[in-house]
Amino acid sequence: MSNPDIPAPGKSTGEVNYDQPLRVDGFKGTAEEIERQWFKEVYQGRGDVMPQLTLRAVVMGTVLGGVLSLTNLYIGLKAGWAFGVTITACIVSYAVWSVFLRLGFAKTPMTILENNCMQSTASAAGYSTGTTLVSAFAAYFMINNVALPLGLTLAWVFFLAILGVTMAIPMKRQMINVEQLRFPTGIASAETLRALYSKGQRAVQSARALTYAGVAAAVSQFWMDGLRLISPRLEQFGLGAFVDRIDKVVFGPAWVGRTVTFVWDPIFIAAGTLMGIRAAASIFFGGTLCWVVFVPMMQARGIITETGYRGVVQWTLWGGVSCMVVSGLLAFFMQWRAIAKAFSGLRSLFGGAKAPASELDAIETPMSWFFIGQLISLVALCWLAKVSFNMPIWQSVIAVAMSFFLALVACRVTGETDTTPTGAMGKVTQLIFGALNPGNMNVNLMSANITSSAAISSADLLTDLKSGYLLGANPRKQFIAQFCGIFIGTVATVLAFRVMVPTASVLGSDQFPAPAAQTWRVVALALSKGFESLAPVKLWSIAIGGLTGALLTLLPLWFPRQAKWMPSAAGIGLSWTFHWYYGFLFFLGAIAGWLMERKDPARAELYNFPVASGVIAGGSLMGVALIFWENGPVVFRQIFGGG
Repeated sequence: MSNPDIPAPGKSTGEVNYDQPLRVDGFKGTAEEIERQWFKEVYQGRGDVMPQLTLRAVVMGTVLGGVLSLTNLYIGLKAGWAFGVTITACIVSYAVWSVFLRLGFAKTPMTILENNCMQSTASAAGYSTGTTLVSAFAAYFMINNVALPLGLTLAWVFFLAILGVTMAIPMKRQMINVEQLRFPTGIASAETLRALYSKGQRAVQSARALTYAGVAAAVSQFWMDGLRLISPRLEQFGLGAFVDRIDKVVFGPAWVGRTVTFVWDPIFIAAGTLMGIRAAASIFFGGTLCWVVFVPMMQARGIITETGYRGVVQWTLWGGVSCMVVSGLLAFFMQWRAIAKAFSGLRSLFGGAKAPASELDAIETPMSWFFIGQLISLVALCWLAKVSFNMPIWQSVIAVAMSFFLALVACRVTGETDTTPTGAMGKVTQLIFGALNPGNMNVNLMSANITSSAAISSADLLTDLKSGYLLGANPRKQFIAQFCGIFIGTVATVLAFRVMVPTASVLGSDQFPAPAAQTWRVVALALSKGFESLAPVKLWSIAIGGLTGALLTLLPLWFPRQAKWMPSAAGIGLSWTFHWYYGFLFFLGAIAGWLMERKDPARAELYNFPVASGVIAGGSLMGVALIFWENGPVVFRQIFGGG
């Protein structure tokens, strides 16, 4: 019996109907069986016949990514956070292309897989290249009171992005094809595109739910942050001011200073629904253990004297990072057979006998691209580090080698929790280079920059590839689309950063608090005297966190029947590096989705993912719009008017 969702050979590629639910829960069986099922049931009839990597998709993604990169620079400099731009780019691209069709500027609609390739290009341009500027480069600027020359900055950002994007190649097949990690934003992007392109009754219901949820989230976001842009006098009537007044009464300043408070942000609630109950519950439990138990106890003993997130997280992140690193690396090496298979393509690079290529091998990104990209990046980064601040070549090699293993950890955490711990991974490198090269803060910063940039670029690509995996895209073509976005992203973000931050005095000011850069700067200063400068509590935290990560990774192997009830090491570790209320919001969303699945599985299948995706899309779009409203004129004058 044929699948109506798959066109017959030769059928018009624009007629594929995405009415059926996406295979979010994946497939069962051995690694080979899982990959074969995906190829037959999802890829064939879509990725093998439908246009996807086209010039118009890449151009649209480049333009949108270049614009959205300015937004993320502002967000990063102001709040230390970055919006993923994939969902925003998907919806905007669809809307713009629909207008082009009506006006006669375009002759045919953009296919769903073209839109998927477009969002990969936009994501690389708008997200992968700018994060390093608001963290390591900004911290370097603050410490030295002088920025790196423009040419060196452009080269650093470009080759770091290449390092990270190609680093994801061997991870994709294991994490997405075999383990089928969720990568919630990738699911949300795929659901958003499916809703935009669907035609059946169930799809119409899901699309309507996505639209309603998106509008509600947009209204909520405007009520939260938009009233003050109309008039400062209206700020007191905003949802944010209302929540703040309740928090002061219910929690009090001491708990608010420990981030144990309530913040209304539907985007994180929706992310919890996509994340699932195990990861969200792990984050909530770990965060409660950290911010409700550990931090008050250390403050009562006078060990932690700082208040507020920025000060306290300098104490808590060590245990969380250690937990994530140990669990991630242990889980990776326990999959040594899959790793050996992934790297089996190395033989062909040196003229060895080539194994017959399977149908899946023909569409996956070749391992040769991984080795070429890593080699080019290694040579370029070694030279840049030597020229920029006389960093020994052997230390650069160590930094790049470490980046691969720490990026593995970051990608696994992203796959489970939808949050990439780039800062946390950078701290590991800062810690090691604090021992290798004590006193050299510039080497400390930029070696960690290599790690964090590789982590975010590889995690971003895997998130996009998850979306393509669900939609039946060709992963090799999607990788090329992602790679194309690096070029415009590098130019746009570096030039915009130079204009927005003309002097180091702007960083840390009311205009640009730059919390991520502040964290990097503080750790670099703390390690300037070497590893021994760490307080005993931090050293104990590293040891206990590592043991916890190893235990939580091994327990599911020892007790497989109880594995689904065991905490996620990635979630536990991540919760010690960010605010308690984020974990609480994740947990609320996961509980809501779980209860819906228990009460009405059919309705949950129809609405859970579309509603969550709509909330993320609507909230993100409104957040971007408000940022442009507030800062767009200033950016325009700075870039084009010199003001």
